[in-house]
Amino acid sequence: MTTSQQELLPATRRALLHRVAVAQSEGRTPSLAAAVVRGGQRVWDGARTSVEGHAPDENTQYRIGSITKTFTAVLVLRLRDEGLIDLGDPLEKHLPGTGAGEATIADLLAHTGGLAAESTGPWWERTPGTLRPELADVLGEQPLRHPVGRRFHYSNTGYTLLGALVEELRGAPWEEVLRREVLEPLGLERTSVRPQAPHAGGWAVHPWADVMLPEPTEDYGRMEPAGQLWSTTGDLARFAAFLARGDDRVLSERSVREMRTPAAPAEAADLGDGATYGLGMQILHRDGRLLVGHSGSVPGFLAGLIIGVEDDVAAVVLTNCTSGCPVFTVAADLVRIVADAEPRIPEPWRPLRDVDPATLELAGPWYWGTNGFALRLTADGLFSLEPLSGTGRRTRLRPNGDGTWTGLEGYFAGELLRVVRRDDGTVDHLDLGTFVFTREPYDDRAAVPGGVDPAGWRGIG
Repeated sequence: MTTSQQELLPATRRALLHRVAVAQSEGRTPSLAAAVVRGGQRVWDGARTSVEGHAPDENTQYRIGSITKTFTAVLVLRLRDEGLIDLGDPLEKHLPGTGAGEATIADLLAHTGGLAAESTGPWWERTPGTLRPELADVLGEQPLRHPVGRRFHYSNTGYTLLGALVEELRGAPWEEVLRREVLEPLGLERTSVRPQAPHAGGWAVHPWADVMLPEPTEDYGRMEPAGQLWSTTGDLARFAAFLARGDDRVLSERSVREMRTPAAPAEAADLGDGATYGLGMQILHRDGRLLVGHSGSVPGFLAGLIIGVEDDVAAVVLTNCTSGCPVFTVAADLVRIVADAEPRIPEPWRPLRDVDPATLELAGPWYWGTNGFALRLTADGLFSLEPLSGTGRRTRLRPNGDGTWTGLEGYFAGELLRVVRRDDGTVDHLDLGTFVFTREPYDDRAAVPGGVDPAGWRGIG
């Protein structure tokens, strides 16, 4: 990844600096470091500090808390892509005897496994991991708080189990697997389980006085996969670029897209906030913009990583205070500032290299009953089905190589599109999950379920 501050306009850079300066001042945090990524490259770095002459840079480590979960999710998706697991597998199949084995791997990734939010015993983020040497010490005698798969309930213990799953199937510690399979291939040299100088110290800022208290820094032991990592804005900028585009050395673009696809039912309050959860990634809609990423919070540190997928802009914000600075909101604001001031310039339109005439024949208007749809063949080789009214069910469809197509999104996700032809080879209709699409509304020449009244269309007599 290259860095060029000149890629952003001066007014944009000043607006970014103003936002992080306000965040550090109003959030009363000892220091704040931020970075912005556009088009897969880090294009801006900013920092503010309460100590003159010691501003953090892109190589200064902060603890990133639950952003660690996204790294763990990447390791789990790698196991799936290699065929070692299926996300629908119950945990018990691969890691027996935990007492939470009814939950599937997907449940754990999406926080729908019904597990407790926190480990048993004393506050795990401020006590040594040696107090919880085994999974049983983390989970306790009654690990479940809700029926499995029924609701979203954020669970640190669930990610402890996922880390244990990685260790079981790889035959190596989570830390070693992470370094070998993710950190080294992506060049994240400043991301580590333990702090490496230069790094920030963690502080608690008094809520009613401008004074500070140092926070303890503990090794979390079994809880490492849920929140142990230290990283920098430089490394997390690279990680954000990977989460936006994928990297076949680590995880394909298709798999990282799956991570940022909603996988958990939203709580009623979350519906109003436009927030949900994927597989190791938070998802939210804000001001008409789809944002994905993760926040992190441990005593002494707050962290936020946000990606505006359609805008191809990402932001990272790291601070060294226990509370007070809304880093996730600040990161989202940095994305908005860049995306609004300098909108993404689309790639040039390019036609398909070649097209099968039988496929091209299907493009154009179709009708499901009286509802009009447009089926468009796009340059990426997919079909796009969209309602002519602008509202209603829509999807993209990928070819299966046998004349059928599979829906990728929304109501038709996973549903099969078949072309039904007459004896003379002409197209009678399209069957999409039993929905019949005809070239004319209720085409009397097509095999419409229930038939078409032979008297045809009429007015009010």
